[in-house]
Amino acid sequence: MTGAPVIELENVTFRRDGKKIINGISLTVRAGEHWALLGPNGAGKSTLLGFCGAVTFPTTGVVRVLGEQFGRVELARLRRSIGHVNPRHPLHSALTVREVVLTGVTGTIDTPMRWSPTRADLARAEAIIGTLGLSGKSDEVWPTLSQGERGRALIARALISEPRVLLLDEPSTGLDLAAREQLLTTLDTLDRTHPEVASILVTHHLEELPSTTTHALLVAAGHTVATGPATDVITTDHVSTAFTHPIEVRYDGRWSARAR
Repeated sequence: MTGAPVIELENVTFRRDGKKIINGISLTVRAGEHWALLGPNGAGKSTLLGFCGAVTFPTTGVVRVLGEQFGRVELARLRRSIGHVNPRHPLHSALTVREVVLTGVTGTIDTPMRWSPTRADLARAEAIIGTLGLSGKSDEVWPTLSQGERGRALIARALISEPRVLLLDEPSTGLDLAAREQLLTTLDTLDRTHPEVASILVTHHLEELPSTTTHALLVAAGHTVATGPATDVITTDHVSTAFTHPIEVRYDGRWSARAR
């Protein structure tokens, strides 16, 4: 059964310092779908993710997030229903994994002064820490965690607020091969543990896509190259066009690419 739209971009454009960064892109993401946002550096992926995360307004066009149209709604309210996973999370304090996850409740980087989690908050944090494969790590502090453990902790942080949309901004950045595979396995489990949550994962490496990816938007120079079901979009012809280089794409349940 098709889910309701949670993100809708209609012919959006975006200009910065007189330069058109996004040029007439449309996108509809529905509940339970898992999208890949792909393209070379400078293609406009981060700007598009800013629309989806209710942090950036388009120059022209219409953006609806969770059924609410930009310009007619307080964006801060929308952001409380959007989980954002950024591997460059600017945490400098030695918080424990539990404390990092609980900052997803408050929407802050550090634990707010004079704030204490409720018993329900603590129970939810422990449950989701277990779901993300971090059982036994709750009391370990951020500086001692591996990059892979940090990535899973940040996904737990995003999910604790029970978002309807999960945005993942190059979540495999800085991970070695084993940690990347562990992270992708974790993302694949979300299709079962959080079936109604829609996700958008930004990357320019096909090997970093979870096997549960359902759809893809491939962009280049601010334009749409292809959009739709992932196996129709992530093809040799489309990827070669987007990256302006002959690239052979292979798919056997996971995607891979190599120069032809």
